[in-house]
Amino acid sequence: MIRRMLLILLLSLTACSTSQAIATKPVELTVAAASDLTPAFKEIGSLFTERTGIQVVFNFGSTGQLAQQIERGAPFDIFYAANKSFIEELATNGVIDPNTMTVYAQGRITIWTRADQPLRPQQLSDLLDPAYKRIAIANPEHAPYGQAAREALERAGVWDQLKDRLVFGENIAQTLTIADTGNVEVAIVALSLSVQSSGRWVLIPAELHPDHPLIQMAAVVKGTKHADVARQFMEFVNSPDGHKIMKKYGFILPGEIVEPTR
Repeated sequence: MIRRMLLILLLSLTACSTSQAIATKPVELTVAAASDLTPAFKEIGSLFTERTGIQVVFNFGSTGQLAQQIERGAPFDIFYAANKSFIEELATNGVIDPNTMTVYAQGRITIWTRADQPLRPQQLSDLLDPAYKRIAIANPEHAPYGQAAREALERAGVWDQLKDRLVFGENIAQTLTIADTGNVEVAIVALSLSVQSSGRWVLIPAELHPDHPLIQMAAVVKGTKHADVARQFMEFVNSPDGHKIMKKYGFILPGEIVEPTR
């Protein structure tokens, strides 16, 4: 009898310990984010964890490819897109919570070359020089920064002459890597990646890509079990601390965004 009571007590204590462990298991937030956000969000994520104790796991990639994954049920809590049109489409399809749709920044594109590269382009028309044998841009089929690059090249009147020299990266971070490793002479990449690189870069006028202004939007993915924490992270990105980091990487903050004229 005593043995049975001890066994029951032991099982009860084990069950309580297990329940407590489950209850105290730290929340882990999974964020799908456009790859132009990589350096800024690594910094923001570390600060958010330091302040809240909540771990943030980032999945960086092409906005278009991440949107497809979310459509197919990928277990993300939040989606940070490089162009608001992808969030708006997901909202139409009922995949994200429309009440959480928030513009968090606007991006810019640059002409980027390695520091040891003797070629120093100042504008897109300079790329017509045959010395630029290969030019990297993000794939415009699914990457907003690639779409902006294509439009800028078209409006500069050089797309047709340069399209056979183009090398496509799967996302904007990979595009910079292609150039940084010397596989192309020049690349069109995100300002946010350019400012933290060791290369040289020149801003491309925003007026050259008005149809793809890189107004960036985020939203909470429907069905997440961490909706409250997801909103907390979004608020942190748009807080003074978050804005300070975003500005450091060249992003235009929400209150400073000006819709382009066409």
